Amino acid sequence: MEKAILIGIATQRVKPAQAQEHLQELQRLAETAGASVAETFLQRVQAFNPATLIGEGKIEEVRLAVEKHDATLVVFDEDLSGSQVRNLEKRLPEIKVLDRTGLILDIFAHHAKTAESRLMVEVAQMQYLMPRLTRAWVHLSRQVGTGGASPGIGMRGPGETQLEVDRRLVRKRIQELKAKLKKIERDRENQERRRENTFHVGLVGYTNAGKSTLANRLTGANVYVEDKLFATLDSTTRKFHLADGQDIILSDTVGFIRKLPHHLVETFKSTLGVAANADCILEVIDSAAADYKEHIEVSKKILDELVDPSIPRFCVFNKTDAASDERKEEIAANYPDAILISALENTGMEMLKKRLMKELAKWTFLRTQKIAEEQIAAIEWHP
Repeated sequence: MEKAILIGIATQRVKPAQAQEHLQELQRLAETAGASVAETFLQRVQAFNPATLIGEGKIEEVRLAVEKHDATLVVFDEDLSGSQVRNLEKRLPEIKVLDRTGLILDIFAHHAKTAESRLMVEVAQMQYLMPRLTRAWVHLSRQVGTGGASPGIGMRGPGETQLEVDRRLVRKRIQELKAKLKKIERDRENQERRRENTFHVGLVGYTNAGKSTLANRLTGANVYVEDKLFATLDSTTRKFHLADGQDIILSDTVGFIRKLPHHLVETFKSTLGVAANADCILEVIDSAAADYKEHIEVSKKILDELVDPSIPRFCVFNKTDAASDERKEEIAANYPDAILISALENTGMEMLKKRLMKELAKWTFLRTQKIAEEQIAAIEWHP
């Protein structure tokens, strides 16, 4: 396992306690990527250093920690520009410097199983790479030249011309990948139209809230569930009997996370679109998470972008087996319409099913009414 040093940032907007929670999440991300976290740092800043994000004193502390732990990786909990990465790598020689987005993309690449998710990850990686292409040429010149020496036989002359060629190639590749994704999206829309006579429920929420465990519990599936962030990247759709022969379609989707870059949300819209096209949204929340309220805010912000406000949405607080009595009382007081469950322990599931039955009844009534109106309109037009 690679040993990693993690760096979180506290600012005027992000207080130290909140920044510490973000740093703990970054540690989970690093562990999910396969790293062993050797040490963490929390830097308080009034304003980001435009050259290196953090101050020279903290960089020296990080350098000493790298030597102490024989670390190979330094990860920042904020996005870094290409120039910031270059400046940091000069001060931390022989060390890989990553930001939060780069780490998330690495996890996505590892967890992508289907052709669609691999395409989406590649698009996101290419978009992330574009402004950082100069890094590759800096590394290249460092490897083949020392000081003012010639870059070496076979390595002279690419310069900015080659860089522009690379950028054009990346843009072209992004266009090709997006065209393929469009086709997949059209195929999914056709599938959705074939399912339009069946009530469709979308499971959404913060990563690792237990959506896949809940999907397994409801549908009786036995899909392996990992206790890792972003264990599910590909949307999975299954049918199950709710009651009295009533069939429901349930879709599980990729989880949300704070500081998720906009281009990542855009890239994964086709996967998240499965939930966006649902007739009802279950927003799954980890009731035991210390920062569950922030999880709700993150999910709400993303859902408001993706989901029509007319689609019913309600909160399902999962993992109550791990939540304290005080937390459960707090949730019941602040979210009176929410349902508290433990998908792992199979508690609260009957209440959830009753709520789904109510939503199904509303959907059936509205659909029947709509069909009747369409038939009346057809009769009026064709006497």
